[in-house]
Amino acid sequence: MSKLYNIDVQEERFVLVGVSASDSDDTKESLEELRELVDTAGGFTVGMIIQNREKIHPSTYIGKGKIEEVRQMIFESDATGVVCDDELSPAQLKNLEDALQTIVLDRTVLILDIFAKRATTKEGKLQVEMAQLKYRSTRLVGMGNILSRLGGGIGTRGPGEKKLETDRRHIRERLSQLKRELASLEKSRETARSLRSRSNIPVLAIVGYTNAGKSTLINYLTDAGVLEEDKLFATLDPTTRSYTMESGQQVLFTDTVGFIRKLPHHLVEAFRSTLEEAKYADIIIHVVDSVNPDAYKQMHIVYETLANLGVKDKSIITVFNKQDLVETEQVIKDFKADHTVKLSAKTGEGVDKLLDTIERVLTEQKILIEELFPYSEAGKIQTIRKYGQLLVEEFRQEGIYVKAYISKELLRGL
Repeated sequence: MSKLYNIDVQEERFVLVGVSASDSDDTKESLEELRELVDTAGGFTVGMIIQNREKIHPSTYIGKGKIEEVRQMIFESDATGVVCDDELSPAQLKNLEDALQTIVLDRTVLILDIFAKRATTKEGKLQVEMAQLKYRSTRLVGMGNILSRLGGGIGTRGPGEKKLETDRRHIRERLSQLKRELASLEKSRETARSLRSRSNIPVLAIVGYTNAGKSTLINYLTDAGVLEEDKLFATLDPTTRSYTMESGQQVLFTDTVGFIRKLPHHLVEAFRSTLEEAKYADIIIHVVDSVNPDAYKQMHIVYETLANLGVKDKSIITVFNKQDLVETEQVIKDFKADHTVKLSAKTGEGVDKLLDTIERVLTEQKILIEELFPYSEAGKIQTIRKYGQLLVEEFRQEGIYVKAYISKELLRGL
């Protein structure tokens, strides 16, 4: 059985390698993001190499000439390993390690490693372990060098590594156990969603590319105390906090896991119940890092991920965040959003416009009622005040006259 070691004792140095198969590929930007992932995992990037070729080499990811170039860079920079920008097959992993005589990681195992480092709740840890085991179960043969690293390190972290040196039968047994435990936790999550639905409290899911400022926004709005850090995937576990709008309407803000290029499918599958918070929300708050030069590409990835999760027909408010860092007037648009707002979650500038927009969307989703309630049903007025938007309340001889906007669900319950 392998032991857990702290990788921070000795900094790991990596050469990053990517393949560009066409002029339209954003391989350079993807490698820059990979550099951030390495930094988040606790490593250091010493160089980058991109190979332009029609397609990824089926056996070694890159061609023989580039392998020699990578080997030379490893020698000159005293690198301790290589990180490839795509998910490698078991054969590619083994062949590349043999050719380079060093540790080779891919983008997927790096992201899994970060998730293992960041997971804090029981559900988060179980989800990460499941994703790790599914990924590694098909790569036991090709991960010899990684498994033999007595000092641990990036790619070996988290609850998954304690099973890496066992056979596939034990891994299957552990996966079955994880599925049962996660199913139980998912049932609890579904119960919580059902209770929220019956309470008629609107749910606003905050989504966006990782590091766009989602945690900063929910902290500013609700004092949620979510970790804010200028690293990718600073937070994994969803946070739900209550907020009372100026009209008196109570809403719930839910923070979600950040999206990223090439988000590993094992991870999407394992975190599906968590990611699907957006699927059951009444409004999607899409946070965009407006000063990121890759903002449009990131928006596309967010919408692509939402579509893969089955999130559709939702009111979307796109927030162009980090306006405090904008130096010149910019023209940035999101044609898929119903509304857009420019703000700075850090300073609070423009947050009032977001809240006004949320109020407007909530109103659009409601029905205007005018009704006279007998005094014996005065409790219904309190329900309308809490879960709807009370416009007029008059105490008359025959009862209480109310004019308000309420949801269809609340109307059925009155």
